[in-house]
This record gives sequence, C-alpha cells and structure tokens, in this order.
Amino acid sequence: MTANADKYLDYRSEVGYAGQAGESEADEAYDPGQLDLEDRNSLRRVAGLSTELQDVSEVEYRALRLERVVLLGVWTDGTQAMAEHSLRELAQLAQTAGSTVLDGLIQRRGRPDASTYVGAGKAAELAELVAATGADTVICDGELTPGQLRKLEGVVRVKVVDRTALILDIFAQHARSKEGKAQVELAQMQYLLPRLRGWGESLSRQAGGRVAGGGGIGTRGPGETKIETDRRRIRTRIARLRRDIAEMSVGREVQRGQRRRREVPSVAIAGYTNAGKSSLLNRLTGAHVLVDDSLFATLDPAVRKARLPSGAPFTLTDTVGFVRHLPHQLVEAFRSTLEEVSQADLILHVVDSSDDDPRSQIGAVREVLAEIGARDVPELVVFNKADAADAIDLKGLQLAEPRSVVVSARTGDGLADLLAEVERLLPRPSEQVSVVLPYARGDLLARAHRDGEVLRVRHTEAGTALTARVPPALAAELGGYVVTADLA
Repeated sequence: MTANADKYLDYRSEVGYAGQAGESEADEAYDPGQLDLEDRNSLRRVAGLSTELQDVSEVEYRALRLERVVLLGVWTDGTQAMAEHSLRELAQLAQTAGSTVLDGLIQRRGRPDASTYVGAGKAAELAELVAATGADTVICDGELTPGQLRKLEGVVRVKVVDRTALILDIFAQHARSKEGKAQVELAQMQYLLPRLRGWGESLSRQAGGRVAGGGGIGTRGPGETKIETDRRRIRTRIARLRRDIAEMSVGREVQRGQRRRREVPSVAIAGYTNAGKSSLLNRLTGAHVLVDDSLFATLDPAVRKARLPSGAPFTLTDTVGFVRHLPHQLVEAFRSTLEEVSQADLILHVVDSSDDDPRSQIGAVREVLAEIGARDVPELVVFNKADAADAIDLKGLQLAEPRSVVVSARTGDGLADLLAEVERLLPRPSEQVSVVLPYARGDLLARAHRDGEVLRVRHTEAGTALTARVPPALAAELGGYVVTADLA
C-alpha cells in the first residue's frame, strides 16, 4: 500500500473510524491529503460498477471522490444567463478537482428547499439522471445544511458535495507550503465539525456502563457516542492547527516589519481566480511564479521586488485568487496570508476582461476585500487579457471603473501605462533634503537612488550636491552633512 494510503489509515485510526465489513480496498487506499491531479486520476473507479452509497463515517468528507459528477443548481435571483454562468463556473471547479462533468440541472425557485435543496420532483429526476449516466457524485452550487446533504443523498443514493466542500478539496490539492497545508486543513476541519453525523448503529451507538436492554459486547466503553468522540478529536486538531498557523505567521510579520522600516512601498495583486495575477507578476518582476490555466493555481503568496519608471523600488505580492461565495472557513484560515493585501499601500485588482461576466467578478472580489479589512486600501483595477476581450465591452468596463488600466500580461501591452499609474498612486518618500555628500560616501548616494526619489544631482569640489525625497530614516543619516542652499 502507498505512503498516502498509510497516512489516510493513520488519520482514520486517529478519529476513531468505525468502518463496515463490506468496505472496499479502494476506499481504504484513498488519501485525503494533498493529492495531485495525477494521483487522483490513478484512483478512478471503473465505469459502470455499483455507485450505491455505503455506510461510511462523515469524517470521510475530507476524502472527496470526485470522478463522474452531475451538477445541480437552484436559481433564486438574477437572470437565467447568470444562473447558467454560475453552473459553468461550478463545472470548471469540478474539472479542476479532477472530475468529469456529465450533466447539469437548474431549478427556478424562490429559495432552496429546506429538505432536499431542490424540490421532491427535481430530486427524483436527479436520481434518474444519476442512474442513467453512472455518476458517483452530485455537486450542488451552494452550501448545503447537514440535513439537506443527508436527505438528498438518501434520494440519489450517491455522495452529495456542495460548492464549499469542492473548493476546499481544490485548495487541498494545490497547497504546497507547510503553512498553506495547515490553513487548508483548518478550513476543512471547521467545515466538517458541524456536519458530523452517524450513519448506522456503529456510529450512533452509546457506550459506557451496562447498556439498557443488554447491549453486550461492544456497547461498553468510556461513555461517549462515536460522533462525540469525533467532535472532541477534531476540536483538538483545530486548536493545534490554529497555534501552528499563528507561529508560522510570525516570520511573515517580521519580513513586513523590515520592509516598513525601509519604507519600501508595497503593492498587492488581488483578483478573481484565473484572472492572470501570476502572469502579471512575472511580467513586471521577471519572476518565475507558477502560471497555470486553472482555478486556484496560486495559494502561497509570492513577494517580489520591482522598480517604478523613476527607479524607486516597491514590492509586488501575488495572493490567492477569490471566487464567488468563497467559503468563510477559507477566509478565516487564510487571514494571516491575506494580511498582505490589507496592509498594502495599493491593491492591483486584476480582472479577466475576456470573461462573460467580469462585473460580477469585481463585486465578488470586493466583498472579500471588505471582509479582510482592505476596503480602505487604494485600488487600481487592471483589466487583463485585453488581447482576448471585445473592444466595445472593454470600453464599457473602463467607463464603469474610472481608476483603471488595460493590459495584456501575455503580450506585454499596457504595462508601461500600468507602472506609470502605480507610481502616481503610491506614497512618495516624505522628506526632501538638500545636502553635499563627500565622494567617500557613495553608499549614501546609492541609497538615495535606491530608496528615495532623486530630484537633482550636481558634482562639486566639496562633493556631490544632492536634492532628493527620501524616507525619514535615510533623511536622519543625511542630516549630518552640510545643507546647501536651494539647488533648484
């Protein structure tokens, strides 16, 4: 058995898993951890075999088996085009998770059914579609309550997954750093905790003492039900993950503090997933950050140094992409990472201008920015992928967003205008000095060029006459030299 399988079995043992005698070897070999798409593909079921729902622990919701799926959406408001666009986005998410999308259904309702998410008739129609296509998973375009999950699974007889669980699964696949993996696991555990429930007697059996009715062997124990044991152990794991994330975030805070002391302006790149944020970072800095035409390819923030047209330095931070209805658990778990956005001097809000509905993407991103406390940070909207967008639609977007620029990270068009606008919006060094530096202090001259804005330089017999705007710390060092008359 593989190392991934061993990890999964260890995890199931840790949470007190009570499996059924008929459990398959394929289920035992499944790994709930950070599987790549290739690993997931190697675990696909054989098409046409039984897809009956088995008696499994709810803890296995971490181990989503997404192979052949049918999508289900409830259209409560907006236009039909918006509802269909949301379902197409759900299909992209499912494909990113390694699934094959077979079909999709939408029901028009004032609100989701409290029992089965969709009405009883649509649920029966869905069950027929699942049986006809051989699907093994139904993905709902919304967050379902535990009761809705349980009752809908009872009708369709296959696993039901909601949008939140699907996004969490994608994050679990793409997390690479230690902190990223811990953040994703924390979000998964927080999602799982209120959804624990027992399936069959093995998970709801009360243990402890002499059970009424003569329960006999297997019914005596510490006095906890199986669900209570799972809840207790998951709460313990959540507390541990929170402590670990808090410790790991200290290093990032130290790095931010060093940049603040040097007064290097910071720019955060934020935006909808797959809008081209990493491509833009690579174009502006010459970095080699992973670029992939898939959702949530970037989870771990990448900070790179860049220079403005004047030569002044600033930092660019690539962040995780946002999406409509981004799970609250993820926002909470990634809060330490998203602080890079809330503490930036400027946000480059990257938008895929070739998308069918870019305005809704802008709204979704701004909702998350407000949630993480970045509402008051200056924002510059960057309409990316201009080479693939319709010119008329692009003009309409610019009129709707006056503080915006149009670029193409693929071709490089518009990047000069973007940098010029960034330089205009970023805070400038606060103190202006006019000094004569001895030729032996070329290091201070170099720092003025590197960290400040040099207005004028003139070489004299006494040294280099310099007029510049510099950070306060550098101004204090330059203050020890002879201040000249105004050189202007």
